[in-house]
Parts: sequence; structure tokens; C-alpha cells
Amino acid sequence: MTAETRIALVTGASRGLGYAVARALAGREYQVWALARTQGALEELDDAIASDGGLRPTLLPLDITDTAALERMAEAIHLRHGRLDLLVHCAIHAPHLSPVTHLDAKTLDKAFAINARAVQTVLRVTDPLLGKADNPTAVFLTDSQDGKALWSPYHATKEAGIAFARAWAAEREKAGIAVHFHRSPPMPTATRARFYPSENREALTPCAQAAQGVLSLI
Repeated sequence: MTAETRIALVTGASRGLGYAVARALAGREYQVWALARTQGALEELDDAIASDGGLRPTLLPLDITDTAALERMAEAIHLRHGRLDLLVHCAIHAPHLSPVTHLDAKTLDKAFAINARAVQTVLRVTDPLLGKADNPTAVFLTDSQDGKALWSPYHATKEAGIAFARAWAAEREKAGIAVHFHRSPPMPTATRARFYPSENREALTPCAQAAQGVLSLI
């Protein structure tokens, strides 16, 4: 790693779009901090990046709803690099499709914890680090399903997280942080499979290809 190496945090980096973005960034000489719950899947990402010849990532096997763990992560980034150049937030939870009247508190609490509250926490702990970068950038993935029957647990919680991000972007407008909201094409991810289990996945956009749309914003 050189003094010019840019520092990136990618959430949801163990699979799907997050995995593809982390892998692509490492190939562009970013020092990636890859956050996801599953150690084994993160190690597979590390192996893939090593095979590519990219800059080896720092693996963060932690639960994104663990506030104390996120605070320790931010402190570690601060101690090692003193800044964060790029945040790409891909972490998402896909609750089962359900009628509004059938939803239970446990389902909603988990969805709000991951899709909404975690966004606010990630922003709180990374904002000072982004503020120390010369040209900081943040990317948030959108996926509105407004008004669609059965989609309320996903849509309501996902949009709540985006609301935090949009408000933060407005609040930090004068700080020079470039904030992008990006909707990727349908991809053959585990999240999408929960919603469309019988879909022809061969017709979907590969995650590696969709990742280039994210990188085009940076």
C-alpha cells in the first residue's frame, strides 16, 4: 500500500453486489475494509482478490447491528489510516414477503435494525473519517418497491435507511462529500432469490457487471 492508496469500506461484502464491488475495488488498488457477518465468505473474498493480484482486504466479520463493533471498526480505520475515502453500503436484509396485517414484531425489528438503524450507525461512525479525506465519496444502493403488495417489510425498512442517508447528504453538502444513490439492475443474488424463487436467473445481470455501475460513480 502506498500513500496514494485510497481507503474504502464496503458493507455486505461477503456475497452479491457487495462482494463484486469489494473485489473490483481491490483490483483498482483500494485498501478495502470488507464488512459482513460470515468469516468463511469473507475469506473466500480474500482468496479471490489474492488470485486477482489485488490489494488484500481487511476482513471485518461482524454484525452490522452491533453498534460497539462498528465503533471499534471506525477506531481501527482511524488508527491505521486516519481517514476513509469511500463508503459503499451494500448490506441488506430481505424479510419474507408478507401482508401488512400478518407482520410480527420480530420480523419488523430485525428488518429495521439491519436496513434502517444500521445505516444511521454506519454514518455516525464513518462521518468523521470521511471528513478527513480529500475527495470522499459515499454510495448507497436504492431499491424502491413503493406500493407493491406484500413488499412492505422490505420497502419500508429499506426506504427508512435511504431516508437517513439522504438527510445526511443534505446535512453534509458543504463538506465536500460526494453522495450517490444508485439502483443496480436485477442480479442473481440471494436477496433477489428470496423474492423471486422461480425466476430465470440466467436472464439477470451478473454481479461483477453490475459492480461496474457502482464504480462508475467513484
